[in-house]
Amino acid sequence: MNQQLTRQQFDILSFLTLEKQPVSQNQIKENTSYSLEMIKCIMSELKEYGFVNDRTITVSGIAALEPYRVKRAVFIAAGFGKRLVPVTLNTPKPLVRVDGKRIIDRLIDACLAIGITEIYIVRGYLSEQFDQLLYKYPMVRFLENPVYGETNNISSSMVARYFLSNAYVFEADLLISNPKIITPYHYTSDFLAIRKDSTDDWCFTVKDGVITEEKTGGTGCWQMVGISYWNKEDGAKLSNDIKEVFENSPGGKDCYWEQVPLVFNKEHYKVRIRECYDSDIVEIDTFSELKAADRAYDV
Repeated sequence: MNQQLTRQQFDILSFLTLEKQPVSQNQIKENTSYSLEMIKCIMSELKEYGFVNDRTITVSGIAALEPYRVKRAVFIAAGFGKRLVPVTLNTPKPLVRVDGKRIIDRLIDACLAIGITEIYIVRGYLSEQFDQLLYKYPMVRFLENPVYGETNNISSSMVARYFLSNAYVFEADLLISNPKIITPYHYTSDFLAIRKDSTDDWCFTVKDGVITEEKTGGTGCWQMVGISYWNKEDGAKLSNDIKEVFENSPGGKDCYWEQVPLVFNKEHYKVRIRECYDSDIVEIDTFSELKAADRAYDV
């Protein structure tokens, strides 16, 4: 049965895939935003479709989630990382080690843990050093960005633009501590973000769960985390819009890639927020942040 799921059905089935044994409706309530009354109604629907049985997901339920499965991951990893000098003078930022492990390894491991094996890394600065990843991750494929030093990271999305459907896009300098924020299924295109009373970092204004504005600094907003997911339709639109902005828009070569769907062509997209927390992930953007994450650098 090719059943298009509602958001509520999707959320409950996605949760059930994480559990190895039957769960109660109270457990579902604790892990979703839905009331017990709504959960009872949705579970009745799912049982009628044959998607659940005895509080567990069925083979048919897993099949119903398949159209929402993440198929690939793209890592934006071409930049120099000048604010991490002196460490990045000889090492690309994603390959810098924190507590003995390369920053990018934790992200790749999180992808592999949920079955994502189609992995692309856009490289530029000291590109040959990324070859060391192949010993541990032979499935990785490299995409070359020859103009990484002349443009902003939109040039990295240019070389990866045909791989953005059903795909995660990662900034490759994120130190992840909770790999469960990388999930195997997504209902729609979304950005990870952290709710903030105030921030001077890149953030989003959000209405009804949908991003309406990207800006630098704000109050009562959502701080951007450099991990996004793009569904099949939006990925196809991105492949065209990125090229158009890069080649024809004033200032296009100097923008960040996510400004294509969130600023330049935001009328083409409806990108939602997916909440995470400070304890889940941190961006290693400066040398002081690196020292805070690993005291071995505090010399």
